[in-house]
Order: sequence, then C-alpha cells, then structure tokens
Amino acid sequence: MVTMSIVLEQTPLSSVKEIGMVFQQPNPFPMSIYENVVYGLRINGIKDKAVLDKAVEESLKGASIWEEVKDRLHDSALGLSGGQQQRVCIARVLATSPKVILLDEPTSCPRPSLSAGKIRKPYYNLKDQYTLLLVTRSMQQASRISQRTAFFLDGELIEYSSTKDMFLNPQHKETEDYITGKFG
Repeated sequence: MVTMSIVLEQTPLSSVKEIGMVFQQPNPFPMSIYENVVYGLRINGIKDKAVLDKAVEESLKGASIWEEVKDRLHDSALGLSGGQQQRVCIARVLATSPKVILLDEPTSCPRPSLSAGKIRKPYYNLKDQYTLLLVTRSMQQASRISQRTAFFLDGELIEYSSTKDMFLNPQHKETEDYITGKFG
C-alpha cells in the first residue's frame, strides 16, 4: 500500500485530548446535527446553552456547512448527504478545539465530483489554525495543501521533507517512482 501522509504544521502535544479524528467514511452519530457537533463538549461536562450554541455555529462555519444546515440543526445528521455528513464530523472535531486533527482519506467518497470539493474546502481554511495530519493517496491533494509530506511504502517511512522538495527533488528512488507514476 502506498500512502502520502501530510503534516501541515508541527505542534507539540501534552494530552491525547488535544487530538481530533476524522475518518474516511463519515460517521455521524444517530442524533441531530446539533447534538453531533456538541457531543464532545457535553461529555466533557459543558452544559451552558449559549456556549454550546456558539460552538455549533462556529464549528459548522469552520467545516463549511453552516449555510446548508443552519435551519435544520435539530434534524438527524443521518439524513444528510455523505459529503454533508463528513463536514458535520469535521465540525464535531472542531467544536472540541483540538491542536491536531488526524484525517484518514477524508475526501474519498463514492461520488467525489459531487462532494470532494466541498469536503476539501474546510482543510484549506483550517490549515492555518490547526495542525492537520492527512493520509491520502492523492498526490495532487498532497502537493496542493501540505507544507511537509511523508511518503510511506508497505508501512515503511521512505522519505519525509518539505512538500516542495519531495515533489521537485525526491531523495529516494521509490518516492520518485511513485511521484512520476511508475507505480501506484
């Protein structure tokens, strides 16, 4: 398996609570959009409605879905399209204000032409506020949004450097072969 991992910024961590995760397949909880977003806050004891309301709006805006769902916050998140569900999952992570967000192929979806662009948009907006660690097989995505890139082959780290250096001057033959399309 070939994987391009992207490190957009490096931030030291002192707690696992500082990490959020967005999976490849959307995984909204079987509850309302609102409750999906505030879930992490509620389990951490936050009950103040004003705080929760603010977190919902800010997180959904950060995930580029607020305008689509602001009038449906109490509808089930399961009734949304796959791309919308993925962005609600992003909002759920954002609501907890992690320092690092782990993303496992978050833009792979059954119909990428319909929603991958909308799913990608939050990452461009968030990369200056959060450290994003993105696993992708898309060299185009890696080259567009990352600052640093790691190339793994069969679970082994082959190369790690600035994205520009890796794509323009790879140091290892395996990396060059992958980037030039000789395999993968």
